[in-house]
Amino acid sequence: QVQLVESGGGLVQAGGSLRLSCAATGTLFRFSTQGWYRQAPGKQRELVAQITNFSATTYADSVKGRFTISRDNAKNTVYLQMNSLKPDDTAVYYCKTRSSDTDYWGQGTQVTVSS
Repeated sequence: QVQLVESGGGLVQAGGSLRLSCAATGTLFRFSTQGWYRQAPGKQRELVAQITNFSATTYADSVKGRFTISRDNAKNTVYLQMNSLKPDDTAVYYCKTRSSDTDYWGQGTQVTVSS
């Protein structure tokens, strides 16, 4: 059974930093693309960043230069380092993995950026 557990969210002032973690179990983590998504109130869930099994990365334009996604295959964990946070980054952040042609999501972690 695939499980994803996120941590690291919280309340931070604008300009601050947070690091999110997502630990995976029950999946061939090292062979899969991992992604971070977010959903703000009243908005659709959107891709923030993703990293392939070859560690190629892509980012949403709104976070380029501020966020960094990374992975540690030995720990089955993907990270999202978020710097220079803005109030518009406020959202619930979810990690996603894919296993056997099925997408799996974590429970989400709240990130709130105050102005």
